[in-house]
Amino acid sequence: MLNTPLVAPSAPAPTPSVHAEGVSNDEFRAAMTRLAAGVVLVTAHEPALDPDGPGGEDVGMTATAFMSVSLDPPLVLVSLREGSRMDDLLDEQPLWAVSVLSESQRHVAGRFAMKGRISDRLLFEDIPYVRGEASGALLVGGSLATLECRTEQRVPAGDHTLVIGRVLTASVPSADGGPLTYFKGRYRQLG
Repeated sequence: MLNTPLVAPSAPAPTPSVHAEGVSNDEFRAAMTRLAAGVVLVTAHEPALDPDGPGGEDVGMTATAFMSVSLDPPLVLVSLREGSRMDDLLDEQPLWAVSVLSESQRHVAGRFAMKGRISDRLLFEDIPYVRGEASGALLVGGSLATLECRTEQRVPAGDHTLVIGRVLTASVPSADGGPLTYFKGRYRQLG
């Protein structure tokens, strides 16, 4: 008989959440951070509950899951976390807007991506904007492009909602600078 020292059993290592297909949340997230994405600010105007009360509230959300879907008719898609304030608002309010952020607007993206942030009204205070004529949503000044949209379709997709919008207006207010991108968990500039 061999003398072997007793070793206390170690606690099992936590197992990552693995889906039936064999991909863990961490593996999927790590792989997707390698996909560079443009950064946009999605905005909408929440109408006042009381028609005789204050004029409603402007809401904004940073998004990187935004893309063109169709040229004819002009359609775009944004992916919203299910149950988020913007998801709930766009479920009731069909009009919204997108500002394609420039590399100099990293502070805008960070401000509207914060968890537990202060009210959107305060976040918009020192950002130049105009109100879109078609959507009533705010369009950020200095953006590379702005789009005003009307929801055509909402598609549940896992823990997100894919919102497909018909583009009502499109403009290119600023040709200066490059796009703000998101890559490997950070905002970046091209070049």
